[in-house]
Amino acid sequence: MKYGQLGKTGIEVSRLCVGCLSFGQPFSDSHMWTLNPEETETIVRKALDLGFTFFDTANTYSHGTSEEYLGRAIKNSVSRDKVILATKVYFNEGHLSKKAIQREIDGSLKRLNTDYVDLYIIHRFDRTTPIEETMEALDGLVKCGKVRALGASAMYGYQFYSMQVAAERNGWTKFCSMQNHYNLLYREDEREIIPLCKQEGVALTPFSPLAAGRLARVEWKSDSPRSQMDRTASQKYDGTQETDYEIVRRVHETAEKHGATMTQVAIAWHMAKGMTAPIIGATKAKYLEDAAGALELSLSAEDIAYLEEPYQPHKVVGLKTDDDPK
Repeated sequence: MKYGQLGKTGIEVSRLCVGCLSFGQPFSDSHMWTLNPEETETIVRKALDLGFTFFDTANTYSHGTSEEYLGRAIKNSVSRDKVILATKVYFNEGHLSKKAIQREIDGSLKRLNTDYVDLYIIHRFDRTTPIEETMEALDGLVKCGKVRALGASAMYGYQFYSMQVAAERNGWTKFCSMQNHYNLLYREDEREIIPLCKQEGVALTPFSPLAAGRLARVEWKSDSPRSQMDRTASQKYDGTQETDYEIVRRVHETAEKHGATMTQVAIAWHMAKGMTAPIIGATKAKYLEDAAGALELSLSAEDIAYLEEPYQPHKVVGLKTDDDPK
């Protein structure tokens, strides 16, 4: 495993992050392909063995049970100060109001069984709450020690910039990371949010680096429970399958060229693009092993150009506040 800094915070994280969307109880209005507590602990222990130190969850993943299962697994497996825990707030009553933020952080801390979280991320931009109210409330969490650093996720560049400006003008804590939707099949964030973050020294921790598995196999879909039931992924990717499949084919071709897996090529591309820590969601230990191997693969400029060449502009997805939580 390799390690890097989380923006300008001085917090060290593994260059791959374990996504915990699949941890928790199954719910028909959330996710049905979840892992129980024992399966969650198996994944967490394997991740730790591989050198992963960075874990990402959210207050609403599986109605809070993702945080519960992750907190339990961490307590049973490793000293708290050896890992970086990130969780999120937004898809809850009150969104990013001061009252909601103060209520939700306490709930997350209780479920995670910890006194603090290392990274507290706003899951979306809140159009209903004044920016100043949100940023002051978040800064208060840092000042009282419940949160070490702040991050944001899935928003337009101007929204992110406006929040950073509000924090800077008032002497409040700024965001150190951006969790955006980015992969070889969806590169719209190259237009504004990624250049902005690089300019400002903000860490990039993209979600869905494998496009919900579509960049990890030759077949567009598999017979796994998630592939069959993940409506959100289908909405994001299946409408452009006809034009995007050429990219999948080239990932496979590049993998064969390097004696690597498709997963490793797709993640190595992220590393070449300057990402800090792509988020890897895994329901089996072998998927984490596969992903970790990407850090040993170096793609040439010719490889990258070949993988990117077929891309066509896509409709922006994942930023509207009525989307499901991811």
